[in-house]
Amino acid sequence: MDYLYILREALVWVITIFWLYQILISLCSLVKIKDKPLKINKNHKFMAIIPAHNEEAVVGNLIESLKNQNYDKELYDIYVIADNCTDNTAKVAKEAGAIVYKRFDETKKTKGYALDWFLKQKIEENAPYDAFFVFDADNIVHPDFIKNMNKKLCQGEDVVQGYRDIKNPTDSWITAGYALFYWTMHRFYHLARYNLGLSPLLNGTGFMVKFDVVKPQGWDTVTLTEDIEFSLKRIIKGKKLGWATDAICYDEQPVGFKQSWSQRSRWTVGHIQCIKEYTKELAVAAKENKTMMNFDGLLYIIGSIPMFIITLLLLGTNFLMYAAEEMTKVELFINILRYLIPTFLLPIATSAIAMYLDRRPIKPMLKGLACYPFFMGSWLLINFKCLFKRETTWEKINHLRDIKISDVEETSKIVEKV
Repeated sequence: MDYLYILREALVWVITIFWLYQILISLCSLVKIKDKPLKINKNHKFMAIIPAHNEEAVVGNLIESLKNQNYDKELYDIYVIADNCTDNTAKVAKEAGAIVYKRFDETKKTKGYALDWFLKQKIEENAPYDAFFVFDADNIVHPDFIKNMNKKLCQGEDVVQGYRDIKNPTDSWITAGYALFYWTMHRFYHLARYNLGLSPLLNGTGFMVKFDVVKPQGWDTVTLTEDIEFSLKRIIKGKKLGWATDAICYDEQPVGFKQSWSQRSRWTVGHIQCIKEYTKELAVAAKENKTMMNFDGLLYIIGSIPMFIITLLLLGTNFLMYAAEEMTKVELFINILRYLIPTFLLPIATSAIAMYLDRRPIKPMLKGLACYPFFMGSWLLINFKCLFKRETTWEKINHLRDIKISDVEETSKIVEKV
């Protein structure tokens, strides 16, 4: 069966070229790029937007950290969208000093819909803001967040992702897995692309958008991953996103496996929705614009679920070749190890390197590093499950950890990450 051999070699080359490309891009994270010059020197006016569904336990800490920013208090307002809340989120937020908008819509429950609902009101009011931030209610924000984002706006960047750190990385092997994943992505994906002049992506929270960007049509997203969808739509238009390593917000991650499985399943389904909606548009943009940024955006969308499917096909061809007696049992075993060992060992190596480069203490994360292959392996199982069964209804992740910004600063070493 020569065609199986040809198919296997073709799949090997596709996977090899894809990962060589990713490795080469990642190396650009090691180069420190000269800071961009300021186009204007101005303290802009911002609104901090917090969509919140039943977050009375944590939203007060976020508001407190925002009120204590090293920035003129007259130049930013804090808004909480109490979205379909049945608890005291609105009351807690108002008492903490936020401006509260209550929203009730049982048919449109995701953060994307809440943002669109709120922003359309501000657009209609012609509200006097230059830009806005989006946070999750469980976040807490470094005191220099707004100051450093204002600098990015002065440099001419209109959509900027801040550094999404983890406020509970050592709670469990699950939270450690999230931390290692984000630290690795921040260093080797987002920072590398920003240094190279490509486009990072929004990743859920702690980002800034210039108000003028959304004025034409609001926050127009429909998938479960509104951050990725918004990013891809910008890339299709030829617009680069910015990256701010010094604008730090801390995010609470699920402690238990069940909640983590649910959350990551939702992300995977949202990613599949984006693949269906935007792969063709990204391909057309790459063809017409002929820019590396558009090509890289296309590779991002086909580098997740499609690349996972290609890997499954590669494994399948080996089993077929063994069944057809084109391969011995020993050769089959060796080939499977060739694919599985990098899958489980590479995440440990890359995350350890990211921690070393960012000067993070390794010792508290040793258990997390040892369990990291299982965290990433469970994500592969989630990908496989979502190929056949997809839940598109939004499910809340409970946030209960009462962690303040002072607690994080005592236990975290905030260092320069570039």
